[in-house]
Amino acid sequence: MEYKMLAAKEATAKLPDGTEVVLETGRLAKQASGSAVVKVGDAFVLATVCFGPEKEGDFFPLTVEYREKAYAAGRLPGGYSKREAGRPSDEEILSARIIDRPIRPMFPDNFTREVQVIVNVLSADKKFAPDVFGVSAASLAIGLSELPFEEQVAAVRVAVIGDEYIVNPSYEQVSVADLDLVVAGTENSVCMVEGGAYEVSEDTMIKAITTGHDAIKELCKAQAELVAKFAKPKMVLTPKNKGEAHDKLEVAVKEVIFDELNAALHANMVKTQLYPKMAELEAKVVADPKILAIIGEGEAQDAALLADAKAIFAELERTTMRTMILNEGRRIDGRATTEVRPIEIQLGVLPSAHGSAVFQRGETQALVTCTLGTKADEQRYETLQGEGSKSYMLHYNFPPFCVGECKKLGMSRREIGHGHLAERSLKAVLPVTEDFPYTIRIVSEILESNGSSSMASVCGGTLSLMDAGVPIKAPVAGVAMGLISETGHADDEKIKILTDITGTEDHLGDMDFKVTGTEFGITAFQMDIKIKGITPELMRKALEQARAGRMHILGKIKEAIPAPRDHLSAKAPTMIKMHIPTSKIRDVIGSGGSVIKGMQAQTGCQINIDESGMIDIAAPNAKAGAVCRRMIEELIAEPEPGRIYKGKVKTIQPFGAFVEILPGRDGLVHISELADYRVEKVEDIVHVGDEVKVLCLGVDPKGKVKLSIKALQQKEKPAEPQGDAPAAPAPEQPQA
Repeated sequence: MEYKMLAAKEATAKLPDGTEVVLETGRLAKQASGSAVVKVGDAFVLATVCFGPEKEGDFFPLTVEYREKAYAAGRLPGGYSKREAGRPSDEEILSARIIDRPIRPMFPDNFTREVQVIVNVLSADKKFAPDVFGVSAASLAIGLSELPFEEQVAAVRVAVIGDEYIVNPSYEQVSVADLDLVVAGTENSVCMVEGGAYEVSEDTMIKAITTGHDAIKELCKAQAELVAKFAKPKMVLTPKNKGEAHDKLEVAVKEVIFDELNAALHANMVKTQLYPKMAELEAKVVADPKILAIIGEGEAQDAALLADAKAIFAELERTTMRTMILNEGRRIDGRATTEVRPIEIQLGVLPSAHGSAVFQRGETQALVTCTLGTKADEQRYETLQGEGSKSYMLHYNFPPFCVGECKKLGMSRREIGHGHLAERSLKAVLPVTEDFPYTIRIVSEILESNGSSSMASVCGGTLSLMDAGVPIKAPVAGVAMGLISETGHADDEKIKILTDITGTEDHLGDMDFKVTGTEFGITAFQMDIKIKGITPELMRKALEQARAGRMHILGKIKEAIPAPRDHLSAKAPTMIKMHIPTSKIRDVIGSGGSVIKGMQAQTGCQINIDESGMIDIAAPNAKAGAVCRRMIEELIAEPEPGRIYKGKVKTIQPFGAFVEILPGRDGLVHISELADYRVEKVEDIVHVGDEVKVLCLGVDPKGKVKLSIKALQQKEKPAEPQGDAPAAPAPEQPQA
């Protein structure tokens, strides 16, 4: 049989609406360790995986890249070079994070080879976003490679519109959805959830997750079919630092330090006390004679055994903390499992900001500002769907000093992801552009961090909006939840759900689960699960506990500021929105923009007008805005019969004078309408440049305006005396 180099091996899965998802391998990128393609409609997503040699270290160097090529949508890239930029866009980074988060936990804990996953969108469907299918493509590529991988994973997007739950919704459906959710998981369990909503209930959220998981099961089965037939032999991992010395170290470390460690974890320490104490105890362990007898001293010390001793201490810290929570319901800072850390709030802390707030929760502190701008300040972007702009954005900064470290400054993917979560959390309560024509930028500066700085950004963002006087629908608060299980399974008898987790509880726990919302419902949701088989019942319990925590935080926000201020900051621009007929756009802009530029120079306002005739005026103060609006109204005004105008004589003809009564709009005062007596010559009454008052008689079907000075004089002439009223005295005759 002839070998076909471009022959593909395929498997098919069906989505709930009958849409076929085709997974293939063996045709493209065959020199990669693993490659796979997912095809849905016109979407064509290619994923590859490659790996490097074994590396020493205690972390897994996995890199996930996601790129959308302009040709995939039949478009040319923007910019001078007509080439995609080297740095991924924020949207591409967010998509890469969605792929990274569910596949990372599927690698073994002791795996330290460098792994690079690259996902390229080679063809895009105009109806739906292809990003979530990158999870299935990446999972299949890894499953087909030599790399160890616990289970195949997949992801789908779910939208809720009314009572309808839609898997793989279109762009149009997402734009009007009450809930937009990405769900990732294996055939047996959900491992990641992320989405935004417009104040939906906990039950709606859970049903959307289970709907998504039903589709995920089919995608995972199709992957497993290809992996079973075409996967390369898996590499064998040798256990590290195991053997007699390791067993001796485990016993010795516990004997040397357990009592002191247990006492420290029961001492109600905060981070600034706990971290130095743990470092002190670790140093004490590796300097103890019992430990040195195993790992050696000085030049004879075994570096691998030293690292093993430190790892054993870290694991002892983890298990002791988890046991304390499970058996005693007590956390390392002394809180109960449902307790939120103390909260303090200050408003208006920055004199020049339009709105500002400091939100302090425990050892996490966010300084959040709100700045209001004009339409010219909107963020412009380019995607596979074309160019667009957004009038609301939230930026999150996490400088190294907030955790007491020295590091190079720069924007990390984590910062972009946390900012995106906080941004979508507040989007549901913002006023619509038609009612509030401002560009809104919120910036969260994390000044201290010990857990859930993204949720502090949400709370601080709400406060800064209200301080600026933005009429939000309702305050939004967020809380990070955690989970501790005894054996790492959802059916454990011993499971504790933790409210408002610290950094240590996040690192040592089994779930990181962030929920934001108002008192009426959820606005955003992000969950990463480390345990297997989490059930809807457990998820519902976590959501209800999160709701209680959210309501507590909302109470603190309302104590600080019950409602948005009744006026915008005096430092914010005055914004006026008005609409004009499209036929008048040219009149407002003028030749080469001369008219609009002149108004901007005269009033100090910024004027933006779109093709629909919508005008945004950004004025330095209310008076300038009113003047600018009046000037535009005069430009687009139509002459009204019976109305008096003050105009300037522009030209004179033998039959009458043309008077400009509105900007760019003349009317004719016929010679017979110049005076209430016969006029021989127009120049006997008016001259070019004269300012005169005229009465509009009407506008004929051709748009010609008829004006009159005579009719106005008659209208303004005093009435003749009636009846027996005394006659006016006769004027004196001049003397001869």
